[in-house]
Amino acid sequence: MVTSSTNYFFVGIAGTGMSAIAQYLKADGHCVSGSDRQFVLGIYNETEQALIKEGIICFPQDGTGVTENTDIVVVSTAIEDSVPEVIVAKKLGKQILKRSELLALIASSKRTIAIGGTSGKSTATAMLFDILHHAGLNPSIIGGAGLTRLIREGKIGNAAYGTGDWLILEADESDGSIVQYHPEIGVLLNVDKDHQEINTLMELFATFKKNSTQFIVNRSHPLSAQLTSESPFDFSCDLDEVGLITAKDFTQQGETISFNVQGILFKLNILGKHNMENALAAIAVASLLGIELPIAAEALLHYEGIYRRHQIYGKKNGITLIDDFAHNPVKCARSIEACQPISDKLIAWFQPHGYGPTKFLRNDFVAELAAVLRPQDEIWMSEIYYAGGTAVKDISANDLIQDLNKLGVNAFFIADRNDLLDHLRPHFTDNTSILLMGARDPSLGRFAEEVWSKISS
Repeated sequence: MVTSSTNYFFVGIAGTGMSAIAQYLKADGHCVSGSDRQFVLGIYNETEQALIKEGIICFPQDGTGVTENTDIVVVSTAIEDSVPEVIVAKKLGKQILKRSELLALIASSKRTIAIGGTSGKSTATAMLFDILHHAGLNPSIIGGAGLTRLIREGKIGNAAYGTGDWLILEADESDGSIVQYHPEIGVLLNVDKDHQEINTLMELFATFKKNSTQFIVNRSHPLSAQLTSESPFDFSCDLDEVGLITAKDFTQQGETISFNVQGILFKLNILGKHNMENALAAIAVASLLGIELPIAAEALLHYEGIYRRHQIYGKKNGITLIDDFAHNPVKCARSIEACQPISDKLIAWFQPHGYGPTKFLRNDFVAELAAVLRPQDEIWMSEIYYAGGTAVKDISANDLIQDLNKLGVNAFFIADRNDLLDHLRPHFTDNTSILLMGARDPSLGRFAEEVWSKISS
């Protein structure tokens, strides 16, 4: 149980998952501080300033922040024992908790709704938060991406503390931590090969189901449907199954999607049929909580999206720029598919992350991209993002490009992404969209801003 007198120190606090919990606990009345390798004295860091604004004390990652007054040191799976804060914490005999362990403790202290699946978790979590907030339930959220409307307030946007009973959290399967949660309501969006093989993922999600008091699944997805508890609040797209929350008549016009649920029209300023499924998950949970469909529709009409999820920068000189967090084969394919209706031609750029994951998913990336790209579309890749460590660099993004070339796909390799726009210019038409895709690299958002500023130059 999380008490009200705890002094927490987060190592790697700038990470999305860590910063979300840190903000939540600070708003809940705890003393919170943290360090990150991104924090350098005298150098401005946007995340650091946003945390400071919330009353969280920030330190460089040099061990000075952990003191006798620290009660608990929180680390993620990426934090090694050689990090100075961990060394000091052990020397002082301080309790060290994994991020997932702390999140499980927080979840047990609230009425929790946990959103799981290999794609769409952040979006479905944010949509449900907006619906419950609009319905007057004053929920809390611990998510994986910043809500645009909260970012506009100068916040990181991936967490909010409400006085209501409900906590909505994004349940991560990539590190296996999803099995630690025992939510009142568990939601499974989908199951696709990502960080782990399908069999392993199905075992994780089966445990997630077992740990959930009520369990809702996407019946449109064949693997998630296998884990149904036959709930009347299961949801589906275009399936005529009696008793399910079903969406029909999907349309996308430019940057807006619409669909029908039980005679109620839903309209969102967002891209892609996959986002209809994300919205439907949020609608299904809201229905379970007794929120009427017209209230959910009104909330989602004003949904502003989340950071780097089909974030549309605008249109200049016939070029539309979209930035997206897509990083596994299915996510990249759905992201491309969602952007294709916007322009006559789509140029997609992707920066893979991690040599191991890229090698593991090589054939899947090639198959998904080759299947979704139109004859006039193009895919560009820059070299794999390397975050440090002992990875074996036995694959290049160019290997995937060569595989795609052999299949007749318009695929190009540009090792240094800073040279991307100069090479793209000869490929522009009067109506082209550029889709930037990638994850884990904290500088990707800044890269999108740089591309946007250069498009008209």
